[in-house]
Parts: sequence; C-alpha cells; structure tokens
Amino acid sequence: MRVLTLNPGSASLKVALVDGEDVLAADGGDAAIRDAIRRWGRPDAVAVRFVHGGPRRQPVVLDDQELARLARLVPLAPLHQPQSLRLATWARKLLPDVPVVAAFDTAFHAGLPEAAARYALPTAWTRRHGIRRYGFHGLSCAYALRRTARLLDRVPDALRMVCCHLGSGVSVTAIRHGASVDTSMGFTPVEGAVMASRAGSVDPGLLLHLLRTGVTDVDELTDVLYHRSGLAGMTATSGDIREVLAACGAGDADAETAVEVYLHRLRREIGAAVAGLDLLDAVVFTGGVAEHQPVLLGRLLDGLAVLGLHADRPRLAAAGDRLISPAGRVPVLLVAAREELELARHAELLLATEPARQHRGEQPCASER
Repeated sequence: MRVLTLNPGSASLKVALVDGEDVLAADGGDAAIRDAIRRWGRPDAVAVRFVHGGPRRQPVVLDDQELARLARLVPLAPLHQPQSLRLATWARKLLPDVPVVAAFDTAFHAGLPEAAARYALPTAWTRRHGIRRYGFHGLSCAYALRRTARLLDRVPDALRMVCCHLGSGVSVTAIRHGASVDTSMGFTPVEGAVMASRAGSVDPGLLLHLLRTGVTDVDELTDVLYHRSGLAGMTATSGDIREVLAACGAGDADAETAVEVYLHRLRREIGAAVAGLDLLDAVVFTGGVAEHQPVLLGRLLDGLAVLGLHADRPRLAAAGDRLISPAGRVPVLLVAAREELELARHAELLLATEPARQHRGEQPCASER
C-alpha cells in the first residue's frame, strides 16, 4: 500500500510517501503535498499525525463528524491540532476518493495506569470534564520501541525502557510490556521538560499569582507558556537549540544558563521515568535534537551516571541508528525519528480491517462534547 504521510510538528511539516520499505520524503508547506502527489502519483491512503486524539486507542478514517470531534481538542494542543485539521481537510478535498486516516500521539498512552494518568484534583472534575494525563509523542515512542527491540535482538513486549524524544517538543516515556506506563507530558503538550518555546511544568501557584496580581491574563499567559517560554524565553532567541548553542559559544551567560536548566529538567524526567520501571533494559533517544547534537547529548548523559547511563564518545560521533553506551553498561541507543513509518503502519492496519469506516475509536470524552 502506498501511503502519503503528513506529519505537522510544532516547527515543521514533513511529507512522505511510504511504499513498503521504500520512503520518499520532502519537507515544506502545503505546496510540498501537491508536489508530492504530482511527482509520486496518487496514493492509496493518506495518514495524518494528530497530536491529540482524546481517549481514542486506535486510528480512524476521517469524516466530517470525526473532524468536528477532533476540532474540540484544539485548546489542548493549540500548536499542533489546527495544523492537522487543516491538512486533513485539504487532503480530503484534494483526494476525495482516497481514505484519510488520523493516527494519534495520545493513543500510545491511552492505557496509562490510573496512578500515572490521574491528577490529584477533585474526582467530580476529573470524571465530568475528562481531565487526565494523556501523554504525547506516542507515534515516535512506538517506532522507537520497535526499532530498539530490533537493534538489541529483543521482543518489543519484553523490553522495559525509557524513550526520550528530543525535538522542538521534549518528552520522556517509561515503557513496559509494549505500553506506556508513565510519561512527562500530561493533559496538554506543555507539561514536563523544558522545550524550545514551551515552558514545561511550572508551579501552578506561580501561575495563579501572575493572574491574581495582574501581571498577565489568561490569553497572554497561554501565549507565553506555548510560544515565549522554554529556551526561547530564557535566551531571547527562537528557541532553536542550534541558535542557543551558538549563543553559548559566543559567551552568552543567559544561553548557557538556559542549557543547564534544559539538561537539569530533562535529567529529572528521565530519573522519574526510570523509577516507574522495575528494571531498566534500555534508554533510547530520538528526535532532531538527539540526532544532530551529539555534544549536548553527551553532556546530558554525563549527569546520569547514578542511573548507570554513560556515553561512548566515538559512538556518539558516529552515524545511523546505534548503541552509544560503552559495553557492559545499561544500553543507551540513538534512533532516528521515523514517525512516517508508524503513520503508514497505522493506516495499513486500519484499512486492512473491514469495514474500515466503522472504526471510530472510543466515545468522545467530556472535553470533546
């Protein structure tokens, strides 16, 4: 099956055509989609990455009703959800006879244990309003799990591992028996580690103080937490790690502090994820920052020796999916993010089941109604 995959991130759009083991890829905007169809021909299906799927555990074929349900989740993922909705709508118009499938980052975390999924808020609120920790980067985690198992010659369901996705967004996930058992992102993708422009976790009492004293209002605070915090907010840059590291090299003290904060908070999340496992078989890093910043990754691992994690410098400087830890240590791996393969896999599995259009996932939660 030839699947055209559309992967809108917080800072990019990746377009690819997946045909079995063959992948043709392109980056860009809407023009890249039209160009891809012109160059590669009509696909058998289109698969769109949706960051937030609510409680859904499976992908769905999109129709007007499903799009309307997913639109209700825009406030929970304002950087990503509008882009996915726009791309899916455009793909349905451009290819009206081709099924357009939505695959969800949240689905990988839908079975989180109650202790990890629950916020310590009034039960009446959590039940009535669908308040829970949803988790994100699930497509990346699913691929990293399968790839890590292959590299270690293990069965995916037997691995107990931590997956660290380091890109514009950052998350850390503990995986046991092929499923997420804890993750750093929560109700929205703004919780957890420090990111390019997102704050990560902030004391809610501090946010209440800023609102109560008139320093900001809800609209401005939303913009700040998503767009003007993280590395960007601490350095007055775009938040792109390359720009921040260049500022460090030029002697910018604020940039160096920002990197230390970034690494410190990331180590905390990794430690918390390890604590959620009974045994640690592997730690895998994936995402653009992990792939292209070996020196930064080395600095991160230098501070994790207490967990038995170490980096081998020559392996860090090598290329391709690989083990980057010394022999005899907890396996630490670097795996390229291949969400396009996971998107295509979800679409193929769904469309192989008849009738595909009856696969609508679970009933919408209260926040979607």
